[in-house]
Amino acid sequence: MKDLKTSSSAKLNTPATGQSIHVFAPATVGNAVCGFDVIGFAVNEPGDEVIMRVTDKPGLTISKITGDNGRLPLDPAKNTVCVSVQHYLQSISLTHIGLDIELHKKMPIGSGLGSSAASTVAGLFAIKTLLGDTTDPAKLIPFAMKGEELACGNGHADNVAPALLGGFVLIRSYEPLDVVRLPHPPGLYCALVYPHVNVSTREAREIIPAKVPMKDAVIQWGNIAGLVSGLFMNDIDLIGRSMQDVLVEPVRSILIPGFYQMRDIAMNAGAVSFGISGSGPTVFAFTRTEELAKHIAQSLSKHLASINMGSNTYLSAINDTGPRVLG
Repeated sequence: MKDLKTSSSAKLNTPATGQSIHVFAPATVGNAVCGFDVIGFAVNEPGDEVIMRVTDKPGLTISKITGDNGRLPLDPAKNTVCVSVQHYLQSISLTHIGLDIELHKKMPIGSGLGSSAASTVAGLFAIKTLLGDTTDPAKLIPFAMKGEELACGNGHADNVAPALLGGFVLIRSYEPLDVVRLPHPPGLYCALVYPHVNVSTREAREIIPAKVPMKDAVIQWGNIAGLVSGLFMNDIDLIGRSMQDVLVEPVRSILIPGFYQMRDIAMNAGAVSFGISGSGPTVFAFTRTEELAKHIAQSLSKHLASINMGSNTYLSAINDTGPRVLG
């Protein structure tokens, strides 16, 4: 992948010591069922927040992380936010700046909702905004991918790209990087249910077969093309028919208790589609109304409770804005 650098002609501010910014970045649904590593979309909630302050001591520090139960490192060299921000600063030859970062996790770690991507994007958007960098936000994607590489061993973009750009995003190519923002029908709602079971992103990637039968590959190509066509045509029925995965879901579903029972519950209730968010364990269903999304989320949570498993539920339309400044 060729690095995309911030334009050298962009006029950047020199933020004063003590200047700060508070940024939110949204959760994302990677893969969108059939588009492994190439399609994802952003949702309104949950998300992560970063508070970034300019200091008089060069270099990056992390003074606080909340909501992680002590799981994330304060060491800047091992934290996805700092690593991505450092790559961005190196690209604009601004490594002398001093930054202190607070990371506030407002979403579950290892949920399949792009937790590392949300944190990384919040940090990158914060420094970009502090510096007055007006270049295309898409130019931050390669730096955000550095964070994903640190987090799970693979620099995929189907979470960081929609977190940065909002909406549905297609990664047409990784070498060279070619990202396309896709339209989507208005009124499409998403019910998200996070079962309280641990699924490691690294492990979820490792169980994916290295080779697939040609007949399955053909089915998957057709579904990806159908999903993209449905998004452009505002054809929710076509979107639903196309969100089928014969390559990744069959192996990853094993890691999620009651996956197929939950799919039956959602589809029988009238969901447009149902699948795994990212590497799981979060599952999601598309619906045509917010009321149905709420009903399905409640039904899935009730089912999980019946098998003695807790869960978190979220409801959202497609988030078309991506990160935003909170203060």
